[in-house]
Amino acid sequence: MVRKGRRVVWCAVAVLALAGCGRADVPSERQPAFEGVEDLPEKLGADGTTITVGDPDTKVKVHLYEDPRCPYCEQFETSGGGPRLRKAVIDRHATVQYTLASFLDDRVGGNGSKKAVNALRAALKEGKFVEYHEVLYLNQPEESEDGYTDAYLLKLAGQVEGLRSTAFDSAVKSMKYRAFVAASQKAYERAGGAAEPEGPGTPTAVINDKRIPMETNGVLLDGTLFAQLLDQIHANPWEWESTTL
Repeated sequence: MVRKGRRVVWCAVAVLALAGCGRADVPSERQPAFEGVEDLPEKLGADGTTITVGDPDTKVKVHLYEDPRCPYCEQFETSGGGPRLRKAVIDRHATVQYTLASFLDDRVGGNGSKKAVNALRAALKEGKFVEYHEVLYLNQPEESEDGYTDAYLLKLAGQVEGLRSTAFDSAVKSMKYRAFVAASQKAYERAGGAAEPEGPGTPTAVINDKRIPMETNGVLLDGTLFAQLLDQIHANPWEWESTTL
């Protein structure tokens, strides 16, 4: 019976397609809960671009590729699989890694993605990446508005206790981590390989080195199904690794 249940989830992942575009309107300055996330370990990887959150020795490792302006990323992080992934990380059932892209600035116009990625790197320096990442997605401006201005990023940082400081504010205003922003975008593009030289699309999830294809990654927006997927990979990682999606 358990094996049959796993097959149902594998099949659901394989057939569930990403549908529609955009997101529901959200109220300004939604407040995060931060329950259980304050003490999560977070660090920058040796490659200089990958941000890792959680216990690195867990059985389930989820690598996410996101652009802060991406409305699908907002859906994932606020109402899709993101909250379930956060709980799995808190429970030490999963580790999450982030590669932060900024391609939407060139595609839509403006500098909001780059500014947000820079600000997230500044938050990592202060040990507040997890909290600030949550705040940014809870309060994501419309994609077309280029709303991640210095002033807005600093205002949202005020929701994270202990984040605002002279050093953090200066890093945001001066784009201190512009080299990180550029390197992260390049890492995102490399992740697409020869078939996708501009990058794999956002959000993209790679779980235990197996990528959920873009055409079937609607599972990321279904919190219940994504939670079941994480649970089953945690229980039987070898089955996931041998599954064909």
